[in-house]
Amino acid sequence: MVFKHRKDLLGLAELNRAEIESIINTAVPMKDILTRDIKKVPALRGKVVCTVFYENSTRTRTSFELAGKYLSADTVNLAVSTSSVQKGESLKDTIKTIEVMGTDVMVMRHSMSGAPHYVARNTKMRVINAGDGFHAHPTQGLLDMYSIREKKGTLDGLKVVILGDIQHSRVARSNIAGLSKFGCEVRVVGPSTLMPADIENMGAKRFYNIEEALDGADVINVLRLQLERQKKGLFPSVPEYAENFGLNRKRLSLAKKDVLVLHPGPMNRGVEVASDVADSAFSVINEQVTNGVAIRMALLYLMIGGASE
Repeated sequence: MVFKHRKDLLGLAELNRAEIESIINTAVPMKDILTRDIKKVPALRGKVVCTVFYENSTRTRTSFELAGKYLSADTVNLAVSTSSVQKGESLKDTIKTIEVMGTDVMVMRHSMSGAPHYVARNTKMRVINAGDGFHAHPTQGLLDMYSIREKKGTLDGLKVVILGDIQHSRVARSNIAGLSKFGCEVRVVGPSTLMPADIENMGAKRFYNIEEALDGADVINVLRLQLERQKKGLFPSVPEYAENFGLNRKRLSLAKKDVLVLHPGPMNRGVEVASDVADSAFSVINEQVTNGVAIRMALLYLMIGGASE
């Protein structure tokens, strides 16, 4: 089983190909549950899942809560903005309080890279990283890979373009870490000011010309322009970014005829991606959200439900 020797899921760099395939394979029957009239199975009855988000989230937090509920776990969300954190409570004391209440899995998002790793070292609970700083977002990487395999039938040897704000993207880093284990050619493209200096060391090919990067692409994963994380002056203006790096129909035509378009959300329509591309038959953006619930169901099941079967 995938987590037989692992307590936590902190990043995809730590997982091997077989472990990633195990998670994706487990997500397939989990997705079937979402199509039923009664979306409920008793796999995690009596287990407790706590989501702790120090940053705002819609898709990830909600999908983890629904994943737990669909598997009959008790799910609770710690509202950090109204918790004892605002009174000065340390992270270590917060996690210890959650642990002694009987929590089995803690799902954590934090603005500081490495925060979930610190938590994992200081608790007996299983810890799932739901995004830490610029570092990693493993479940987003997994759902992206699931979405690609579902449509393409394989992950092996694909040309995958990651387009946009690479510097501030934990999604990009997790996708590179995961896809590289399947022999994919991962191309990253965006403004030079939004490109990490060590991106080649992560296993990706750097491009600055969007047309060159998109040539012959099987998959295009468009990233959100993360203005809230950026220093000012990294690019002249949002309209100029859209003109130079936005994915429109003309640029989409450079990719393969059966190209897939992904986006982790939320989208800035007309900036990173044109509406007629986001809503086209090439887009699997809405399916990614559904697949995110399935992947998180699979993880919870493997970590606290089915790992010993």
